[in-house]
Amino acid sequence: MIRTLDDLPDGVIGFEADGAIHAEDYTTVLVPAVERTLANGHDIRIVLVLPTFGGVSAGAGWQDLKLGVEHLTHWKKVALVTDVEWMIQLVRLFGWMTPGELRHFPLDERDAATAWAAAD
Repeated sequence: MIRTLDDLPDGVIGFEADGAIHAEDYTTVLVPAVERTLANGHDIRIVLVLPTFGGVSAGAGWQDLKLGVEHLTHWKKVALVTDVEWMIQLVRLFGWMTPGELRHFPLDERDAATAWAAAD
């Protein structure tokens, strides 16, 4: 399940995942937030907080790929906030493949992640 984070700087959207992520999380939470951001004239700057990881359904994987490709040139920054070790390693190994900038932050540096995502 994904919930929207509040009190973020203008132009930054944020989400926190709890448990498994499903296609419905994309269609009801992520996609509408991205579309609103783009409609307001902003590039996509996201803070993703993942204290734990409960998996991703196949449908969610498809929605993620689709969202990324549909807005390929609008991704500016993605701040991944997690202490999940294998996710940290994936960012180190494959972060360069992500459109825009992708950077990892530990859970206790959530404020720094938000500031980084908002900065030009």
